[in-house]
Amino acid sequence: MSEGKNAETALGLRTSDYYFDLPQELIAQDPLAERSSSRLLLLNRKTGATEHHIFREVINYLEPGDCLVLNNTKVIPARLLGTKADTGAAVEILLLKRRENDVWETLVKPGKKLRTGAKVVFGDGRLRAEILDVVEEGNRLVQFSYEGIWEEVLDSLGEMPLPPYITHKLQDKNRYQTVYAKYEGSAAAPTAGLHFTEELLAEAEKKGVSLAYVTLHVGLGTFRPVKVDNVLEHHMHSEYYQVTQEAADQINRAKQSGHRVICVGTTSCRTVESAADENGHLEACCDNTDIFIYPGYQFKVLDGLITNFHLPESTLVMLVSALAGREHVLAAYEEAIRERYRFFSFGDAMFIY
Repeated sequence: MSEGKNAETALGLRTSDYYFDLPQELIAQDPLAERSSSRLLLLNRKTGATEHHIFREVINYLEPGDCLVLNNTKVIPARLLGTKADTGAAVEILLLKRRENDVWETLVKPGKKLRTGAKVVFGDGRLRAEILDVVEEGNRLVQFSYEGIWEEVLDSLGEMPLPPYITHKLQDKNRYQTVYAKYEGSAAAPTAGLHFTEELLAEAEKKGVSLAYVTLHVGLGTFRPVKVDNVLEHHMHSEYYQVTQEAADQINRAKQSGHRVICVGTTSCRTVESAADENGHLEACCDNTDIFIYPGYQFKVLDGLITNFHLPESTLVMLVSALAGREHVLAAYEEAIRERYRFFSFGDAMFIY
């Protein structure tokens, strides 16, 4: 390996630096019966030391004055199964981002059948669609038409857009929502939050932990593989976020009083890091972010992160490596694999502190 490649590996600037071998059977296919009964791996980001716990015991590692930042986005049943109006061929449309009124940016399958002008019918015809345009990466702009209220039509016809590595059918739609989900707009759940129950959040507040709710509507860019080997060449998809004045005040108060800001999930992390100024101060705001966090990034707000176990070579593994160091993270992942932790969306959790 050349000297330049050695330096890149040390910095973690190659996608292949984030590879690990994950046995297929460790990919969680179903949520546990009790949200907070998942396992929890504690990782000290400075020393790399680990401990093993049950998720509900996270309360023992939260301190009075800490601020938990939670993403209150709500997943929409964005997967629509329909047929081409002219041929009856089966097609699938996945809603990604609302552009205006009833025009959405979508992913479609199979793409060859859904060129500009193609028309699609869903269910009993209550919902119809026309392909308006092909945009970046083959996504389609789609105009929908229907009778009644959009949310009700979508709720009756749409399915939860589970990630491709989950092959089991979800029995209860609510299990792919956090208990604090509020604002509709996500194509995927902020899965670190799935472990929290209302009781656990109440317990945290009783202990003196403040709960700051922010919103980031998760797009499928989260699941897109990194296709370049040079991390610096990867471009993140843009996602909409909002920080209220109340949340900004809570986060600023924790920082100013020397307490920790602990983000629940990478989406909450990306929200506060996008919204903060250079000094880590937040104001109420809403915007779109394509922030890409990888080793070398200097965190302005975040002190700790509660997160799930992520895909090899993903931007999410790069983000947690920016916080705890690539070697510490990969060593913790290897330990989790040895200990048979469950991975990905319905899997177990990690608290990096």
